[in-house]
Amino acid sequence: MQVPADLSRGRRPGGLIGRRAETTRLDHLIEEVRSGDSHALVVYGDPGVGKTALLDYAAAQARGSRVVRGSGVQSEMELPFAGLHQLWAPLLDRVDDLPGPQAAALRTAFGISAGPPPDRFLVGLAGLSLLSVSAQDRPLICIVDDYQWLDSTSAQVLAFVARRLGAESVGLIFSTRDVSDDLTDLPRLEVRGLSAPDAGALLDSVLPGPVDARVRLQLLAETQGNPLALLELPRGFTAAELAGGFGVPGSGPLTSKIEESFARRAATVTEAARSVLLIAAADPSGDSALVWRAVALLGLDADAATSATGTGLLELGARVQFRHPLARSAVYRSASLQQRQRVHGALARATDTDVDPDRRAWHRAQAAPGPDEDVATELEDSAGRARARGGLPAAAAFLLRAATLTLDPSRRAARALAAAEAQLLAGSYDAALDLLAMADTGPLSDLQRAQSDLIRAHLAFVTNRGNDAPALFVRAAQRLEPIDARLSRATYLDALSAAIFVGRLAIPGGDVLDVARVAGTAPPAPKPDVPDLLLDGIAATYNQDYAAAAPTLRQALQEVSDGTPAEAELRWLWLASTTALRLWDEKSWDVLSARHLELARTVGALSDLPLALTSRAYFLLFRGDLGAAAPMADEEQAIKESTGTALAPYIALFVAAFRGREDQTAALYATMMQGVRERGDGVGFTIGGWAEALVLNSHSRYSDALAAARTATAYDDDPSAQIWPLVELIEAAARTEDNDTALSAFQRFEQMTTASGTDWAMGLQARCAALLCTGEQAEGLYRKAIERLDRTGMRVDRARAYLLFGEWLRRERRHNEAREQLRAAHSLFEAIGMTAFAERTVRELRAAGGVARKRNDANKYDDLTPQEVQIARMARDGLSNPEIAGRLFISPHTVQYHLRKVFTKLDVTSRTHLGEVLR
Repeated sequence: MQVPADLSRGRRPGGLIGRRAETTRLDHLIEEVRSGDSHALVVYGDPGVGKTALLDYAAAQARGSRVVRGSGVQSEMELPFAGLHQLWAPLLDRVDDLPGPQAAALRTAFGISAGPPPDRFLVGLAGLSLLSVSAQDRPLICIVDDYQWLDSTSAQVLAFVARRLGAESVGLIFSTRDVSDDLTDLPRLEVRGLSAPDAGALLDSVLPGPVDARVRLQLLAETQGNPLALLELPRGFTAAELAGGFGVPGSGPLTSKIEESFARRAATVTEAARSVLLIAAADPSGDSALVWRAVALLGLDADAATSATGTGLLELGARVQFRHPLARSAVYRSASLQQRQRVHGALARATDTDVDPDRRAWHRAQAAPGPDEDVATELEDSAGRARARGGLPAAAAFLLRAATLTLDPSRRAARALAAAEAQLLAGSYDAALDLLAMADTGPLSDLQRAQSDLIRAHLAFVTNRGNDAPALFVRAAQRLEPIDARLSRATYLDALSAAIFVGRLAIPGGDVLDVARVAGTAPPAPKPDVPDLLLDGIAATYNQDYAAAAPTLRQALQEVSDGTPAEAELRWLWLASTTALRLWDEKSWDVLSARHLELARTVGALSDLPLALTSRAYFLLFRGDLGAAAPMADEEQAIKESTGTALAPYIALFVAAFRGREDQTAALYATMMQGVRERGDGVGFTIGGWAEALVLNSHSRYSDALAAARTATAYDDDPSAQIWPLVELIEAAARTEDNDTALSAFQRFEQMTTASGTDWAMGLQARCAALLCTGEQAEGLYRKAIERLDRTGMRVDRARAYLLFGEWLRRERRHNEAREQLRAAHSLFEAIGMTAFAERTVRELRAAGGVARKRNDANKYDDLTPQEVQIARMARDGLSNPEIAGRLFISPHTVQYHLRKVFTKLDVTSRTHLGEVLR
């Protein structure tokens, strides 16, 4: 059989024999990138099947494009951002073109400059922007081989970037053995074994002479069309064995057979040559100068290196390169432990401490035959550097290795505890639990035991949002009381926050009342700051009553200042913002929710961003600015898609409810409730029931609204969470003439609004009270509600007061006065976009003999895609392209691409016209 011409190209094993479909797919991707689109592709298959040959083909075909390449290396998996640095280093000359926070995150991650540890998703967004600006002059193709061996931080960031590619003229091609969870939603190309004819042609090209037919058939069957196996396995047999039928390969996994073949080739050279091979295998950096220095330190000569390269397994040129990753692993695995330690020791001595201290420490650790405090200390220092750069998985790996090299039990436990904390922050929760178990075997001080409890509490909270989390926080806080009173109080505040989230799903001892009772006994703060005041005030809300807690909570809100470090402030800003809401303090809620959102965005705290977005969006909804709140639902969804986080759609749920979209609200409610118990998110019952009651009241379906509001208010232990569901419960109960329910709900509501005393609170109190009264008393209360609410900026509650007063006036047959109130309500509901309430108002107007003048604006959004709608809204509101990109986790170039399409569809020529055509 004639060998295909592809064999003469000198490519990786097997060339491109039988790969027409795969190369066509790559050609299409490259052409799409050249035309301005962006694409990601995961090329996957078994070792040796030809993935790298396909990547080489893509690089060669990308003529006119800029190509950057990187690859994962198994022994570098613990070095933070190693893969990213290898891939993006050629692009760093454009880092100054990135937005400030992104540029700072990238510089810190790569160790170019010092700074706070960057969030890995902020690094991902910076990487997306870097690829975008680097592709402005010509298309960019990024190729990543052996993705499965990237350090975890690099892998997470690259997966994030791949999911957010848009219109940047960027291609991102990965090769990997198996498709990991973070790549499952990307386009894939499976590379399988060659067909029988192609496999036969490749095998025949490397056979040294005649071969027994049975041996040939067995080789084809055993190799399963794998090109590397077809090229490599026959090398293990003599011509006589192949011709006589005595060399049939044995059973076992194909990968192991290939490694065994490589190991047999390495075993044919001298011990000195094998040492050179092992030095190259033990350091994956590809630094030939480092390898030569280690060779010299071990007294090996040039002849040994020549013999090593003569095996065909290794190239020692400008860079060190093995024929295949399996060749590297075969050489390393076949060496004894003592041989590996000797080589790692030489590499450690050959590594410049000032240039690469972390690599030196890692080699020293691999060389250590047993516990070694000096090496453990070096690893601890490396962990500190990794953590400062945001490489939390790497910091944990350094600390774990340091712990295993530590003989002193107390130091060993302390390092394991530090590693557990790093794994917690990195999101590796199972690993964190294993390290806690390791720490618990050593003698721990009281402070360390408290820290262990604190890590366990955080683990419980982030993994299931409840159950035992509040109780664990309480236990940690109690342990901390005699050791660190300030940290103890902060931990009690965490316990209260967790208990509020857990709500009705709490286990005994973790209920918000139980937690508040214990938190109320916390040691007093000598100079109370904002979190101290929040702790005392929130605990008093449950231990005493709303009125007793209100002064302390007001003081906490007044003392928020600009001087608090961002990390500390982010810890309690959500509680401060929620406290303002629960006090009906409109001004403080506005300031704090805006501050929380700005701070979370500025520092790139994606873990805090969903809560910050939710708080800000709810404020905007009550203010009647649905147009500003809706994009935050889009942003929340973008975070969910980008990070894979199981976020409840709280913002989208209430945007739909305020707009009166009953079917959409029901669907979002059902989606949210499916995950409530898995997340331990008991507050979801309250929030979901409130949204359902709101939308049902807007459609005048009062009986159904009553049932939903009862669900929302069924958890009596946390009255503060009921302030808004109670409003809906009172209205629904009054309309269905369930006076006992309405009166009971109002009495609870009145206690809280009276303690607040703001115009917003007292206006709502009067509005709800009016629903329970008749005659002049009802009229007086309605007028008082409108007077109070007119002083606020909360247009939704003001419009609902006009509506309820108008409905009451119509029932009193005072039609002229009713029409005046109803027209005012209708005008506000229309301007806000609360369609169902507007339609309810229209029905009342008709019954009162009036006609509503309905706005006849054409819906300009109809021709836009969902992403175009998001971008158009944000551009209309004055956000720049980089700001829009940062919020939607796409590149500025993609924003510009979509804006051009928006301008065409809406027939406008600039951003300034968007406000004129989009309401």
